[in-house]
Amino acid sequence: MTSIGGNYNKSIGTAAKSSLKHQNSFNSTLRSPINSSSASSKSKPPALSSSSSSLRRSASKDYRNHHAGGVPERVRVAVRLRPRNAEELIADADFADCVELQPELKRLKLRKNNWDTDTYEFDEVLTEFASQKRVYEVVAKPVVESVLDGYNGTVMAYGQTGTGKTYTLGRLGEEDTAARGIMVRAMEDILADINPEADSVSVSYLQLYMETIQDLLDPGNDNITITEDPKTGDVSLPGASLVEIRDQRSFLELLRVGEAHRFAANTKLNTESSRSHAILMVHVWRTANGRDSFSSSQNGDVSHLVKNHKLATLRKSKLVVVDLAGSERIDKSGSDGHTLEEAKSINLSLSALGKCINALAENSPHIPVRDSKLTRLLRDSFGGTARTSLIITIGPSPRHRGETASTILFGQRAMKVENMLKIKEEFDYKSLSRKLGIQLDKLMADSERQQKVFLDRIEQISKEAQEGIAEAEEKYADALDKERLKYQEEYLESMEKLEEQWLINQKRQESVATTSGRKDDYSNKTPTREVPGIEEVAELKKLLQNEKLMRQAAEDEVKNLRSQLVQSKRSEGPANAEILKLNNALEDEMHEREKLEREIEMLQSQLLQLSFEADESRKKLDKGSPGAGRGDLDPQGSQGVHPQLRDAGNGDEPSIAKLFEQVGLHKILSLLEADDADVRIHAVKVVANLAAEETNQEKIVEAGGLTSLLMLLQSSDDETIHRVAAGAIANLAMNETNQELIMAEGGISLLSMTAANAADPQTLRMVAGAIANLCGNDKLQTKLRGEGGIKALLGMVRCGHPDVLAQVARGIANFAKCESRASSQGTKSGRSLLIEDGVLTWIVQNANNEASPIRRHIELALCHLAQHEVNAKDMISGGALWELVRISRDCSREDIRTLAQRTLTSSPSFLAELRRLRIDY
Repeated sequence: MTSIGGNYNKSIGTAAKSSLKHQNSFNSTLRSPINSSSASSKSKPPALSSSSSSLRRSASKDYRNHHAGGVPERVRVAVRLRPRNAEELIADADFADCVELQPELKRLKLRKNNWDTDTYEFDEVLTEFASQKRVYEVVAKPVVESVLDGYNGTVMAYGQTGTGKTYTLGRLGEEDTAARGIMVRAMEDILADINPEADSVSVSYLQLYMETIQDLLDPGNDNITITEDPKTGDVSLPGASLVEIRDQRSFLELLRVGEAHRFAANTKLNTESSRSHAILMVHVWRTANGRDSFSSSQNGDVSHLVKNHKLATLRKSKLVVVDLAGSERIDKSGSDGHTLEEAKSINLSLSALGKCINALAENSPHIPVRDSKLTRLLRDSFGGTARTSLIITIGPSPRHRGETASTILFGQRAMKVENMLKIKEEFDYKSLSRKLGIQLDKLMADSERQQKVFLDRIEQISKEAQEGIAEAEEKYADALDKERLKYQEEYLESMEKLEEQWLINQKRQESVATTSGRKDDYSNKTPTREVPGIEEVAELKKLLQNEKLMRQAAEDEVKNLRSQLVQSKRSEGPANAEILKLNNALEDEMHEREKLEREIEMLQSQLLQLSFEADESRKKLDKGSPGAGRGDLDPQGSQGVHPQLRDAGNGDEPSIAKLFEQVGLHKILSLLEADDADVRIHAVKVVANLAAEETNQEKIVEAGGLTSLLMLLQSSDDETIHRVAAGAIANLAMNETNQELIMAEGGISLLSMTAANAADPQTLRMVAGAIANLCGNDKLQTKLRGEGGIKALLGMVRCGHPDVLAQVARGIANFAKCESRASSQGTKSGRSLLIEDGVLTWIVQNANNEASPIRRHIELALCHLAQHEVNAKDMISGGALWELVRISRDCSREDIRTLAQRTLTSSPSFLAELRRLRIDY
């Protein structure tokens, strides 16, 4: 790409020196209005659309107003002339340019000779002096605006090698920002228009090289498969890297990485010729209704949340920028060796694209889209729902007039192709489910947090009250003990004093008694001596009165302390009231939580009801047509989606879809681990019905549904769970990526164990169908056989049920076909693994089975096994040769009969044995 851009810049500089006069006149022409012209002497394309940017904006509004039914619009085509390069200035100095541009009339004249020209009209005619900005605005900007409005868009460059396609599209403009190409400018406009918080942009960068799609961002991913939606026909590349873009800097780095891995070669026409078609896919996800306010109700009812929430619309659009490899003639480019093979592949794919455009332009009933991977990738760009702009690049050299004419005619035919533009939008159920789940979790967390706060507060208040009571009781007890000790001490002291006083008085009375017989004069004095005794008694009475008063004071103190204790107990009343208030608040929160739990139980009951209805429908369908139509399907895996699950799912599809939108896949999968066995059974039935739809399979795997289903096979003992889980796994096993995940998580071992323990024919049929789908994967052959997959299939024939035997035969046919393909490609040698595991005996015994499905699959398996000489000896000794002869003569299907005939005639061992047995063949 660098070399091409450099040559293009040099060409512009050289031409500018010799054509300054023309440049000035062209610049003045650009300032004047551009009018479309209808004059043409050679071709008459459809009416040209206006190039005015204001008209394009009004057209975008019309698209938005009529997107439901689609807006017809033809492919817009612009032509860009490359200036002469240094070589052409010397070699063609004596010759005039083979083309003459009239940009003001949007015409191009192609000189046939010196006096005769052909005139063509295009949507835009860009001279060699047109800037990169001008090219982007007239070619790509309307497409980018449509992509931002929700439409798919395509910008493609077509032309001879060396005419500036890569310069126009992929120039990074690191040295000169004015040289930025369409890729860089388109991403700048997209990032400037989107909301980084609500919208997202992701990019894939691929190359189509030698009919293989390779990832330029992951060179190891060099064989990406194309997947088509059977309902809508949309083309996708599930194996390609998808990188989210946040800023322009990361996008430029991504382009550098991709260009470093792109194939290029040096030819006579271009020093850095692209040898592959580069395809840049920009996926844009936008929320059409903007931010939705998430309103919550005060009573916590989830149904109110859903009603008050505005459902967002998600628009999914895709911009595809295609840098086609240049067409070239071998004699002019000088390609040889591997470069010659690359040139052949490029020309073949471009030829297939030309055939498709011719068919579309002529309204042919058959469009050969499948002739090339390039046409399959561009299916939506031509005749589809995308808005497409094509820029054809040409050179001025008269030596390449033939290639220039071919390019011009290609653009003229492309202008006749009409697309039907449609907006890709859908309701964002996933976002709504996620928001509802977040709000529910938030309410639950708030409830639990408030409950915890209330409990902590109650505990704190109770603790404080208990501490206060304990402290008051402790103070009261201490004060009471101190007073008691104090009064006891005082009482003891008083008693001691009284005893001492009593002893003194006693002694005095004794002394009075001894002196009572003395003289009268002495006895007359006795009354005067008794006065001190009376005084002492009065003093004792006084002390006793004091003691009583002190005791009364102590009792008053005790009463005071008791009144304080009563007051302390009364103060506990407000605290108890606060505790009661908190208890009431806690009860209210518990009621709110019970409401939420009842809402969840209601959703679970809806899930169980819908699962029950699906189960009833399945039973009715099974009774009406058991096993019908199962034998005529292709052995490569078209039987992998079981009719029971698909039919049962179709009857309840609106209900299942409604449940899927309201509840969400994650909550449905969480019920697979419920404690209630009935809930698990109904949940696995709902998952099985969802898995029957191909659009749901990727979501189920991403959400961990496959792992949950495998865990159910291991942990559950319920036969119904085993049957329905195996059927869901069989549906998921239709996808190659899912097949590898099943094997990586030990799925074949779990399926084999389930088959060994099962007795129900329907369970065995589901398990056999899942293993049969895995048998169709070339990469898993050895691992599948090593983990007992073939032995498990052979073991299930014990059941004898025709449906089970049909699935076993389909799995053996798939395995045999993969082995046949691997042997023909040289990746496998030696005897068939089926023969080594003893399957040949069962095949021969059932080769002429009365049941058509069993017989067809076994006939295919025999033909695939017989295609390799190394298996011939075992097949002859096992009696398979006779069955091959019968198949070649009596088989009702012509393709199988022809395959058996070709196999017999191409095997020396079989022919020798037939001659030995004297059988003419």
